[in-house]
Amino acid sequence: MQPDSAVRPTLLVAASTFPAEPGDGTPGFVLDLALALSDEYRVVVVAPMTRGAAAHQRIGDVEVHRYGYFPARWRDLADGAIVDNLRAEPARWLQVPSFFAAMAAALVRERRRSRPDVALLHWIIPQGAVGRLVLGRLPRVVTTLGGDLYALRHPVLQAVKRAVVRNASSVTCMSTDMARELGALGARADQVHVVPMGVDLAPITAAVAREDRVAGRVLFVGRLVEKKGAVVLLDALDRMAERPATVVVVGDGPLRADLERRARAEVSFVGAQGKDALAAEYARAAVALYPSVPAANGDRDGLPVALLEAMSAGCAIVASAVPGIVDVIEDGVNGLLVTPGDADDLAAAVDRLLGDPEWAASLGAAAARTAAAHTVDAVADRYRTLLAEARAS
Repeated sequence: MQPDSAVRPTLLVAASTFPAEPGDGTPGFVLDLALALSDEYRVVVVAPMTRGAAAHQRIGDVEVHRYGYFPARWRDLADGAIVDNLRAEPARWLQVPSFFAAMAAALVRERRRSRPDVALLHWIIPQGAVGRLVLGRLPRVVTTLGGDLYALRHPVLQAVKRAVVRNASSVTCMSTDMARELGALGARADQVHVVPMGVDLAPITAAVAREDRVAGRVLFVGRLVEKKGAVVLLDALDRMAERPATVVVVGDGPLRADLERRARAEVSFVGAQGKDALAAEYARAAVALYPSVPAANGDRDGLPVALLEAMSAGCAIVASAVPGIVDVIEDGVNGLLVTPGDADDLAAAVDRLLGDPEWAASLGAAAARTAAAHTVDAVADRYRTLLAEARAS
């Protein structure tokens, strides 16, 4: 039985990526975790306004309060990934000062209103940095998801990151490589915990039961930005001997128009998809691709939630041998690993799987067994422990 809200401790969650509505195509890992934790906490989320979002709403047992940070006509910094948005349109830097100021005001306002017992701050910068400035002695668990840790390498920003991680009760990250990066910033070994974001299994399980896999159907899921490697996928298509029947690209981002212009006829760009539609894509795909590469600014993936979702659905996986991904994919055991940025290597791996459907199915089954340790419920249990330790410290 869920504790009464009057006696439950209050958890303040801050994030810059948060769905306007459940399943709207925006990555939902922050919401999924918040909902899972709401059985033990009164959960209050503070997030920026995005297109189509309400200023105040309740999703399940989670309260959501959004702050405006720029005139609505031009406000788009937080519509998607902030770092990628800034790279795509430098004029968005004009929104940054007011974004930080509005976030600080919103966190101060929410701390006074809800009197939280502990905070969970997603991303070292900006939420972790602003939270350190305005939340006083409130215990804080900080989560890094990749871009904030690997990019933003200016010495001033590195100093900010060091201050945030050293003063957090604990810091979670997606991979062992990210844990080493945090250590280089001065985090103590007992502060750092490798806890990837969890997979919401319900829509995937339902889709797998309902849909049939389609021979020759290849799937790519991810933001259409440099580090996700969609360019490598398009290059690899020209080199494949086993022609995919269809290549479905799920996701949106600043590279979409350029990618669509150069894509072959069998490539279908469907944009960001809600949970149910995305789950159906996983269930239908013969092969799912994650050709991640390091971006020019140093940004790279931690451990993509979309990869774990595809594994949960039993897809045969081809992925780059990059930190994070190699924590869960063992080459030839539960997927195939390829050299980052090598279109020939990617093409050859896809050829092997499309040419041997039985082997592809066995790799997909092994991937599903691996992903079972990364459900939302399993991840929430880890966070419950960290939040309890933070409150007790």
